[in-house]
Amino acid sequence: MAVATTQTLEELCINSIRFLAIDAVEKAKSGHPGLPMGAAPMAFVLWDQFLRFNPKNPYWFNRDRFVLSAGHGCMLQYALLYLTGYDSVTLDDIKQFRQWESKTPGHPENFETPGVEVTTGPLGQGIANAVGLAMAEAHQAAKFNKPDLTLVDHYTYVILGDGCNMEGVSGEAASLAGHLGLGKLIALYDDNHISIDGSTDISFTEDVSKRFEAYGWHVQHVADGNTDLEGLAKAIAAAKAVTDKPSMIKVTTTIGYGSPNKQNTGGVHGSPLGSDEIKLTRENLDWQYEPFVVPDDALARFRQAVERGASLEAEWNETWAQYKTKYADDAAEFERLTSGKLPEGWDKVLPTYKPGDKELASRKHSEICLNALAPVLPELFGGSADLTHSNLTELKGFGDFQHGQYQNRNVRFGVREHGMGAICNGIALHRSGLIPYGATFLVFTDYMRGAIRLSALSQAGVIWVMTHDSIALGEDGPTHQPVETIASLRAIPDLTVLRPADGTETSGAYKVAVLNANNHRPTLLALSRQNLPNLAGSSIEGVAKGAYTVVDSDGTPDLILIGTGSEVGLCVKAAEQLSGSGIKVRVVSFPSWELFEAQDAAYKESVLPKAVTKRLAVEAGITLGWHKYVGTEGDIIGVDHFGASAPGGVCLEKFGFTVENVVAKAKALLG
Repeated sequence: MAVATTQTLEELCINSIRFLAIDAVEKAKSGHPGLPMGAAPMAFVLWDQFLRFNPKNPYWFNRDRFVLSAGHGCMLQYALLYLTGYDSVTLDDIKQFRQWESKTPGHPENFETPGVEVTTGPLGQGIANAVGLAMAEAHQAAKFNKPDLTLVDHYTYVILGDGCNMEGVSGEAASLAGHLGLGKLIALYDDNHISIDGSTDISFTEDVSKRFEAYGWHVQHVADGNTDLEGLAKAIAAAKAVTDKPSMIKVTTTIGYGSPNKQNTGGVHGSPLGSDEIKLTRENLDWQYEPFVVPDDALARFRQAVERGASLEAEWNETWAQYKTKYADDAAEFERLTSGKLPEGWDKVLPTYKPGDKELASRKHSEICLNALAPVLPELFGGSADLTHSNLTELKGFGDFQHGQYQNRNVRFGVREHGMGAICNGIALHRSGLIPYGATFLVFTDYMRGAIRLSALSQAGVIWVMTHDSIALGEDGPTHQPVETIASLRAIPDLTVLRPADGTETSGAYKVAVLNANNHRPTLLALSRQNLPNLAGSSIEGVAKGAYTVVDSDGTPDLILIGTGSEVGLCVKAAEQLSGSGIKVRVVSFPSWELFEAQDAAYKESVLPKAVTKRLAVEAGITLGWHKYVGTEGDIIGVDHFGASAPGGVCLEKFGFTVENVVAKAKALLG
C-alpha cells in the first residue's frame, strides 16, 4: 500500500515492526508495547543484514539462533516472523495476540510457534538458554567440522533487557560463557533504563558493560539505538569479528519510542498505549496506515528473507552433499543425531544386579550407568554444579569441555545451579541430538526450579541427576536434607521424577531418562548417598511402569507395603518378618508416580488392587500426595518436618525408618 511519506525504506520497515506491536497489544488490551517500539531498529538491522535463517524451513539445521530473552516484548519477534515470511505467524495470528489457541502467546513458546527457539518467560532464562545453544554449536562444530568442509557454523543472537541483567541466572550463565570463550554468542542489550516500577535508577545503577568485561566478554556501546542504524550494523559486524569471546553490545534506546506522552516511562512497559496515544504516535512517526497494515515496500524488503534463506540453505545442502561423500561415517553419525534416532541396542550396556552383589549407593550406580552409556551414546553431554565427585557424574576419558577443547563432553558448570539448568535447556533445544545432563544435590533444585519447570514446559530433553536424596545424607543437616523436595518436583507437569531402589532400578531409570530425552521430555533422578541392597525382584522393565511388585504373597495379600528408593529395601526386610508371622504381604516399588499414572487401569489394579485396603507407604520425605495411594485405611511413614544434623543412619533411626517401625506400623494397620 503506497502512501506519501518522507520516511526512508528502512524507517518504514522499523515502523512496521513498531505498529504491528502497538496494534496487536491494543486489540488484545494487554501486553508490552514499549520494548518492541524501542528495540525495533536493532532487531531490523540484525534480521535484515546478519541473521541467517530460512523462513520456509524454520528448522534448517545451520540457521542462526535468535533468542528474545526479554520475552515480554514478544510482539517484536512475532512481527519479525510475519514480516520475513514465516508461515507459522500470519497477520491473523498477529491480530489474535494473547488469545486462546493463538500462535502468538503472551511470551514466546518454542513448542507453539515455529521460528521461536526457546521459551522465554521468566527474565534471564533466555540469555542463559542462549549460552547453552552456543555451547551446543561449539561442541558439534568441533566434532564434525573438517579442514576442508565446515558443516556446523552458526551464531546465537540474543536481545535482552534490564530485567534480564538484574536476574541472577543471567550472571551465572554469562560468567560461564566468558570463561568458555564462546565467540559465536552475541547479545544486544536493550538499555532503556525502564522496568515495571519505573526508572531503573531506583534499583539498578551498576555499570553493566564493566560487569560483562569482567566476565570476559567483548563489549561495545551504541549510544543512539533509536536512529543509528549504521552504528548498529558496525557493532554487530565487529562482534562477529571477535572469535575468542562472546560479545555484548549495549544499545541505548528509548522504550516506547515515538509515543509523545508515554515514551521513556514505566507506563509504556506493560500496558497498551490507548487509542488517544496511538493516534498521537501515528502522527508523531508519520504513520498514515490503518491498524495491521504494512506498506508494500516494507513488506517486500522483509520478504527478501525468503529467497535469501532458500539460497543459504541450498548452499549448506551442497556442503552436506560433499560431506556425505567424503566423510561417510561422520555424516551417518550427524544424520542419526539430528534425526533423533538412538543407536541400535544402546540400552543393552545398562547393567543388572542380583542379591549378594556389592551394595552401592544409587549415585554410584548412576556413575556406572553414565560411563556404560557414554561410549555408545556420544550425544550424552553434561556435568555437575561443582559437585562432580559427590554426584559422580564424570564421563571418564572424555575430557573437559573448555575453551579450545569444545569436542570434550564433561561440562564444569561451577557453583551455578540455576545457570546450569537454563544452559542445559538451551543445549537440548539446539535440537542437534545432544542429551544434556546437569547434576547437584537434590535439595539445590530449589535454586534451579525455574529452569527445571521450563525444561518440562518447553519440551527440553534434559536429564537432571540429583543425589543425596533424603535425611540419610546425614551430618550436613536440615539445610541439605530435601524432605519436601521430591513432592514439590512431582507437582511439575510433564517432569518424570524417578527414585530408584537399587542398581537394576537405576539402570531402568537411565533407560527411561534417555528415551524421554529423545522424545523431548525431561527426567529427574533422585539418588542416594548411602549404599542400598540389590533386590531379587527389581527390574528395568518394572521401572518403566512406574510401580511394580518386587515381593508378593501366595493369594491375595493382607497388606501392601509401598516404598521408593532406599526405603524399598526396608520394606522387603519388614515383609520377611511379617510373613514369618503368617501375614501375607506384597511389596511394591514405586519409583515414579508419573509413569505409574500413565499406565492403564488394569495394570494399576494388578499392582494396587482396590480390595486390599491395608497399605503402608514408606518414603523419607513429606507425606503429601501419598494418601492417594494408601487410601483412607492406609498409613504413611514419612518426614513432615525438617531433618537434623547427625550421621545418616542415626537420622533414619530417629525418624522411624527402621524395620521394627515398619513392622509395628503394619501390624497396627491390621489391628
